[in-house]
Amino acid sequence: MPEILFHYERVNPTSWAYLSSLLMLALCFKFNRVWSVRNLDLFLMISLAPGLLLVQYAWENIGLAENARAVEYLGFVWLFVAGGLLLLRLLLDPAMVRRPLLEPNLNAAGMSFLGASLLFFLMANVVTGKPKPEDLSPARAAEAMQADQTDQTEDERSDLSGTEGPGFWLVYRLPRISTQTVIAAGPARENDSPEAKDEQEQEVQQATARVMAILSHTMIVVGLLVIGHRHFDSLVAGIACATLYLMLPYTALWTGSVVHAVPSSLLVWAVVLYRRPFWSGVMIGLACGTIYYPLFLLPLWCSFYWERGFRRFSMGVLLMVGILVVTLALISADSELFYDHLVQMFGFHLPRTENLQGIWQYWSVVYRLPILAAYVALSVSFAIWPTQKNLATLISGTAALMVGAQFWHAYGGGVFIAWYLPLLLLTVFRPNLEDRVALAVVGDGW
Repeated sequence: MPEILFHYERVNPTSWAYLSSLLMLALCFKFNRVWSVRNLDLFLMISLAPGLLLVQYAWENIGLAENARAVEYLGFVWLFVAGGLLLLRLLLDPAMVRRPLLEPNLNAAGMSFLGASLLFFLMANVVTGKPKPEDLSPARAAEAMQADQTDQTEDERSDLSGTEGPGFWLVYRLPRISTQTVIAAGPARENDSPEAKDEQEQEVQQATARVMAILSHTMIVVGLLVIGHRHFDSLVAGIACATLYLMLPYTALWTGSVVHAVPSSLLVWAVVLYRRPFWSGVMIGLACGTIYYPLFLLPLWCSFYWERGFRRFSMGVLLMVGILVVTLALISADSELFYDHLVQMFGFHLPRTENLQGIWQYWSVVYRLPILAAYVALSVSFAIWPTQKNLATLISGTAALMVGAQFWHAYGGGVFIAWYLPLLLLTVFRPNLEDRVALAVVGDGW
């Protein structure tokens, strides 16, 4: 970035947390209605920043600072409490029938310019920055699967499915064709040293993470704009959601993490395509295969389409999951490896009790089991509550379930905010959507 802008330096995450919080309040705080729900929502979103900064500080100073572990614990507790307040807010959203028009304090042209500038700088940071190991883990796993697997030991074979949580992590390998082609362009060199090959492989891995991150964030921003324009009948609301998404400290802190952004983009586009049950089901099915946790969204979405579109939605989900399973079979070296990856994809195992991360490395794993049971009960309850589901229920319920997954997630500890952040913003800025029910918006035929 300094090569483009003279003496440009990235803003420190703590400084950006202060600045972005003030910008959010300046843009959307309703000074003439101090006690409005909109203002409460802004403070709830801002409250996530301190927990993220504490966790980030601890991760960067583990082994260097004596208080790193204590700071990490405080950060996870903060995120746990803030997530609980957000979950309560999302569950109460269906009862908020009156949705007065509260436009941002800046007009659409100004917010568009601000959002485009933020997107440019964030994506420039992804291109010029050095990805972290966790950002490159999907690319590394895909590279291992592409290599010959016949001479691997049992430990190496089991490590291929060892990602942070269940899911079909090979979906991240999709853009590697274009990036690898660009990097490998030029005359072939037969006598490359092992060091040169390792360096080229690392470049491919970094390009994979960058391309996936840029595509995912772009899909999220475009999806928010489309939802605001087509489903909310307010392009200003879509621009406000996209601008706040790019402005939040979390987005700046985790811009390059594909594990965070890819599932979020799929869920956003499932909402974009909700009038086309089949394609919405394809997005949900792909999201389920990516990180597994959207499987708990199926009772909510199936109930929404129950009166019209259920079969088309189910076919979309089953088709995409079937494609992922067939892909597993084609890339697996043998039936045993295929079975291991299938178990990983659908989470067919008992809840883990060892090597947990996040808040559960400090708390007893015994308390995780009732939280998991309550989460399953919440997921199933959406099949019957509320009885009449509309687009507002679909958005807030999806966001609530993705927030709930943070509480029992064995590795995240509440830092996977992107899984629900765009949907949370849509919930905050949505108008009254009681007329957006399946019978009214979904067509009879394909």
